[in-house]
Amino acid sequence: MKKITFLLVVILMAIVGETFAQGVVTGTVFDAESNAPLPGANILEARTSNGTTADFDGKFSIKVNNPTGTINISYVGFKSKNITFDVTNGNQDLGTISLDLDNSLEEIVIVGSGIVDLAEDRKTPIAVSTIKASEIQEKTGNFDLPEILKSTPSVQNIKGGGFGDGSMFLRGFDQTNTAFLLNGQPINGMEDGKMYWSNWSGVLDVANAVQVQRGLGSSKLAISSVGGTVNIVTKTIDNKEGGFIQQMVGNDNYTKSTAYYSTGVNEKGWSFSALFGHWQGDGYVDFTSGQGQTYFFSVGYQPNENHSINFLLTGAPQWHASAGRGSIAEFLENGRKYNSWNFNAAGSPNKIEGGLYPGGRNIYHKPVSNLAWDWTIDEQSSLSTVLYGSLGRGAFASAITDRDTGELQYARGSYNNHNWYGVISNYNRQLSDNLEFNFGADVRTYNGIHFRGVTEFIGVQSVDANSELLGEYSLTNSYGGINPWNMVFNPNKDNNQRFGYNYEEIITYYGTFGQLEYSKDSFSAFFQGSISNQDHQVTDSFNYEKETKSDKVSNIGYNIKGGAAYIISDAHKVFANAGYYSRQPFHDDLFDNIRESVNLINPAVDNQTITGLEVGYQFKGEKISANLNAYHTIWDNRTVLDNNGEDQETTEYESYQTQGVKQIHKGVELEVLTSPFENLRLNGFISIGDWVYDGNASQRTFDGNGTEKGEKEEIKIDGFKVGGAAQVTAGISSKYIIAPRFVIDANWNWYNDLYSQGSLTKKSLALPSYNTVDTGLSYKVLVGKEDKNSIQFRFNLNNVFDEVYLESVFGNEEASSNIEENYKGVNTSNNGRFGYGRTWNVSLRYNF
Repeated sequence: MKKITFLLVVILMAIVGETFAQGVVTGTVFDAESNAPLPGANILEARTSNGTTADFDGKFSIKVNNPTGTINISYVGFKSKNITFDVTNGNQDLGTISLDLDNSLEEIVIVGSGIVDLAEDRKTPIAVSTIKASEIQEKTGNFDLPEILKSTPSVQNIKGGGFGDGSMFLRGFDQTNTAFLLNGQPINGMEDGKMYWSNWSGVLDVANAVQVQRGLGSSKLAISSVGGTVNIVTKTIDNKEGGFIQQMVGNDNYTKSTAYYSTGVNEKGWSFSALFGHWQGDGYVDFTSGQGQTYFFSVGYQPNENHSINFLLTGAPQWHASAGRGSIAEFLENGRKYNSWNFNAAGSPNKIEGGLYPGGRNIYHKPVSNLAWDWTIDEQSSLSTVLYGSLGRGAFASAITDRDTGELQYARGSYNNHNWYGVISNYNRQLSDNLEFNFGADVRTYNGIHFRGVTEFIGVQSVDANSELLGEYSLTNSYGGINPWNMVFNPNKDNNQRFGYNYEEIITYYGTFGQLEYSKDSFSAFFQGSISNQDHQVTDSFNYEKETKSDKVSNIGYNIKGGAAYIISDAHKVFANAGYYSRQPFHDDLFDNIRESVNLINPAVDNQTITGLEVGYQFKGEKISANLNAYHTIWDNRTVLDNNGEDQETTEYESYQTQGVKQIHKGVELEVLTSPFENLRLNGFISIGDWVYDGNASQRTFDGNGTEKGEKEEIKIDGFKVGGAAQVTAGISSKYIIAPRFVIDANWNWYNDLYSQGSLTKKSLALPSYNTVDTGLSYKVLVGKEDKNSIQFRFNLNNVFDEVYLESVFGNEEASSNIEENYKGVNTSNNGRFGYGRTWNVSLRYNF
């Protein structure tokens, strides 16, 4: 009886199975941009575990479990698609399915995700632009990070003279007042907020994305940027095995070789990735050669779905010769590549092209490491923690000559070493369906070590020196020459081999931050707050008979910001954000000519205050999307240090410290992103700003020895234009697919209402407007049977029409009545720098 029953059940199941017979769905997955197949694309039947992947030609075939339903098609870096199927009457061929590139960051694996404050993590929008890995790879070439950001609203890139000397302005604020983060780790200088891109040349080789948050930003850290926040997100854990080998060459004998490999995540949750590169070149400006290496090493471990750990180590040891400033007249006479800052180098093995020794050479190595841990505690809460540290070792080496004979004697290194450690932790809790809470801590300690020493003996074997502490003595040791690797392993601890100045500072920073975000239906709102304290203390080992410490000074700062957004419809969204910062002064603002004294400035420098307001509108359509933002920022009570002054009567060197400076920056930004045709992408932006100084300020003057001259005086700066960056900018970028995997692109940038920088005792000068055009060509060839193997060719041509333009001017000398002494309305006695002419680079990359 049991056997008969069992047989009946089997027959019944067979009948049912025949009734609901499985059908087969087929199709081909393509990249919408390059019209190339996407081998390895994932195909999953919705609400089931039934799935498959596309073959080398992008084709797939899946036996579905249901007669009707939906399949999801996805590929890393592309927007996924849901396609309905119906196999009731037989198998179905879906034909060609094109996936668009995903401009979001969802596909990027980020460890320390609670620390890396990306705009997409918050429902209330901000003014933001994101540059993905593919664009970074194509357009960086032999330039620094600011170069690839210039096609975003309110950003201007200044290339500078030598390798790594570039800088950027954001809404008119320089780099010291823009927060830069590497995987959530603050990387602005602790003493002065400065950024030196030569120390970070390797991060673009491993960058997954760079996000520019203009204005208040989305950062939850206890940082208070004025212009905005730039998040650099690097590779950490790669889900898939692979890598690349790349060779690049460019103008002025530039060459760069790079290799990268990642194991992907193995069955036990481990992953390893590493990169190494070497570059060298003569430099666009005369006598600015340089060379260096980049390295990156990452170890990831995912023991289970609740924990992800990653250790990262990266660095970019390098040296490069610098370009000295010159008057506009000198450049007009000698050409825009002119560099007067060099000497006969017959006695030096470290001479540059032409047998010359540079007047200044930067040598630095800054290894950076961090350990990140993400812990998913439960369905409602998570904790992210990043422990980091860096060791900065290096100097700016200045050529020193004999005052009588002019012969080159030695290279004097101004050493700026540091030991920097910190930890950031963020706890996230979903309090309800509509309310999310974040709370965290940000702690940093920084030991800066500053002195002068001999980098290299050239015409002499020793240098005489004296100090209050050591009396008279001789320097007979040089520290590392121009080898940046030697800098790390040579600690320069001997006080009797230091001269000029010798001091250290300890800066301790600790803060807490929190955020609440509410969202329901079409409305969202957030509130953020933070409070922090900075301790500063200086120890001088040169200017006193015994080692002397300053008083410890502590400053408390805080910020609050909030905002709200309303979704009018699927295509329309509006938002508004406001914030107030009480920001501690930089360490270098606190002490009375720090190289000569441990005394605090009297009266003491108070906190700066920043008030920001921004409103925005976002439109998202099928063929076009747009972002419109308006902002108003008040930056008050700032201290400005000017080390480039000169006494008008005696022509002696002077420096100025100006307190109580107030700036008002306001403007409007429009960004439009379009796809008018299937093979064409056309984007554009325009930024209109009005940045001025407001009210008056008080100024102190110091001579070349750091001694104050005269009394503090009030200076009138009301209405002066803020210089350094163009207040009106616009740009158009395009990309056209000529054929599958064959793409041409171009960018046009226009800069107007540009003003000079200089002493605040005079108003800034209006500079001529200019525009540049860049273009590029990419071609990719699929090779082998592996779905990811390819050879990629890239060509970049910058400043196609060889535009001659003044990139920056330092000076306030008004136009001369003699027209021959002016250049496009600017007095040629002012110091300036012309922008780069036509440059190029070509790269060949093998992806595997």
